[in-house]
Amino acid sequence: MVTAEASFTTSLDGKIVYPQVHRTDVTYSQHGVTIADPYSGLENRHSEETKAFIDAQNRISAEFMSKFKDKQKFRERLTDLFNYERCGSPDKYGDYYYYLHNSGLQLQSIFYQQDTPESEPRVFLDPNTLEDDGTASLRFHSFSHSGNLYGYAISKSGSDWCTIHVKDCLGNELSDVVEWAKFTQIAFTHDDEGFYYSRYENSNVNAAQAATDTASDIHHRLCYHRIGTPQSEDVLVHLNTDNPVYKHNAGISDDGKYLLMSITRSCDPAKMLYIGDLEIAGNVITQGYEWIKLVDSFEADYSYLTNDDTVFYFQTNKDAPRDKIVKYDLAKPEEGFVDIVLQADDVLVDSAVVDGNKLVLIYMRDVKNIVVVHDLNSGQFLYQIPLPVGTLGGIVGHRTGREFYIIFSSYLTPGTSYRYDFSIKNQEERLSIFREPSLKNFDNTLFTTKQVFYESKDGSKIPMFISHRKDLVFDGNNSTLLHGYGGFSSLQKAAFSPSYIVFMQHLGGVVAVANLRGGGEYGQDWHHAGTRLNKQNVFDDFQSAAKYLVNEKYTQPSKLAITGASNGGLLVAACVNQAPELFGAAVVEVGVLDMLRFHKFTVGHSWQFEYGYPDDSAEDFHNLHKYSPLHNVHKNQSYPAVALLTADHDDRVVPLHSFKHIAELQHTAGPLTNNPLVIRIEAKAGHGSGKPITKRIEAITDKFAFIATSIGATWRD
Repeated sequence: MVTAEASFTTSLDGKIVYPQVHRTDVTYSQHGVTIADPYSGLENRHSEETKAFIDAQNRISAEFMSKFKDKQKFRERLTDLFNYERCGSPDKYGDYYYYLHNSGLQLQSIFYQQDTPESEPRVFLDPNTLEDDGTASLRFHSFSHSGNLYGYAISKSGSDWCTIHVKDCLGNELSDVVEWAKFTQIAFTHDDEGFYYSRYENSNVNAAQAATDTASDIHHRLCYHRIGTPQSEDVLVHLNTDNPVYKHNAGISDDGKYLLMSITRSCDPAKMLYIGDLEIAGNVITQGYEWIKLVDSFEADYSYLTNDDTVFYFQTNKDAPRDKIVKYDLAKPEEGFVDIVLQADDVLVDSAVVDGNKLVLIYMRDVKNIVVVHDLNSGQFLYQIPLPVGTLGGIVGHRTGREFYIIFSSYLTPGTSYRYDFSIKNQEERLSIFREPSLKNFDNTLFTTKQVFYESKDGSKIPMFISHRKDLVFDGNNSTLLHGYGGFSSLQKAAFSPSYIVFMQHLGGVVAVANLRGGGEYGQDWHHAGTRLNKQNVFDDFQSAAKYLVNEKYTQPSKLAITGASNGGLLVAACVNQAPELFGAAVVEVGVLDMLRFHKFTVGHSWQFEYGYPDDSAEDFHNLHKYSPLHNVHKNQSYPAVALLTADHDDRVVPLHSFKHIAELQHTAGPLTNNPLVIRIEAKAGHGSGKPITKRIEAITDKFAFIATSIGATWRD
């Protein structure tokens, strides 16, 4: 139990007094090693001890995060910068266009309907009306082929659990309610009679309680829901009881004739791909159906693009770690997959078919995007579309349409929406700006972003973007923020961040984002160089980035703060353990921190492909044990200031990781440092998705108040 009064006080020797959390003698054995687990009691989110722990820790962190004397100025300026119009690209379904829009400070973005992309919009779905505090969010949605039906999934308090509802195109709410959906799509059949979706078994608790449960998510199944019927009558399409961790998702082919079911077993993008003939099945496929098993092993990823009758087109990394485009003819299975667009030197990150047979491809070249057009049938390169150098969002367009939309952003520019219209005869006039937001009191011409390539420990060249004021003095005395992720093939692309702008504009800061191994910036080879037994490469890359910033006189260790979330939280926590002398402050957000038991909670089992199999492989276990943040807190070295951020409804990386780690940090490292080791535990929030703008602003303000106080950053108007 928590035995100390929770306040940010110091003892006679100047050390911070933390709550004394009860330590037990609980141990367990793995591969001949006895592991102490003294804070296992904190795995019970609902116990009185854990509730007292949360209250005590939140009082301490709130007190320290209030020490930044210009915190209110930061909050007000951050609010100003968030208060700009954010508009998604319009997309046409049936007779209408739809898009997401936020006027600036609305808690959740609103989904609008309009007759044309330029006509007066009308509200189609407003999530802000669902909960007074804005904690209900639109997680995913889909239209039927006709555009007459709209399925949308609502999440509460940031949980991954969703409830699916259905509207018609006139905005009328139908009676359909589908619960316990998770990691799913909504795939309407072309007859508008129903849709396919994925869910887990019904829980014995309500959704709010389920969001704080830590039990493993298993037995994901694909189901069919017929419009107008209760969920109890839904048809089971596919469930693999022999492999309970498999996940199943469905899509309908463009012509409505086929159901495509993808099966994954982990966060590895490799999947099995089955195809069902809906015309033969009468649009409803049931358990036991004889699928066309196009891909029946976990060797590669396949993303459906379109099909011409029996000829299907996919983007894949099969024998192509940087991806390529292939086709497969169901009528000629002996031909197998046939290359259409070969793997290039650059990484193919997105693709779409627009205007009949125009294959639009987005490539990544040294973490910058380019867009090219090929002919779908021949694969022939046609031309490159001239767009600004930076990050491009996904392609929004359809094969039956003549245009597509794409959003450009950078570290200094919020999302600008571009339209590309194939119907315009003059190719040079096809590209136009559709919507361009403006910011309050920010002149981006006074700032600069540059890309550098630094050398990691093993000699590998790692790209990094560095942003700052143009008048920066390179004297090694600048407050600096270094961010990283390095995992799950995630692309850390240039993205606009109001918090980065405030840090640069008013705290004189430098912002650096390192593109570490483990990500997908250079394809699957780059990804695999940072997974499992290679995970230390990611930590080395990040620590080398810190050394580069110091050596090049951007900053010094005492003024360098590092941040990362989720897998990036693991990165930050591991690097603080391995090299605490390199940093002045560290913020670990929703981190994976117990690397010996991560696979035992909610969806953690699906991360084993990335991190390793601690129960099944002694080699993986010993590797994980060497860097697991919880098990490698220094007993003889001072730590920089460390803040852990987590949320009570995070059912992806459950908060017990952070609970146990902060308890261990305070117990073991606390007596060795005068720097704060604190945790902020947010209520009615999850892993990050769907958080209302007010909660985002408060969380960011607390985070940067902690950073500013810890590294001595001062406000400038």
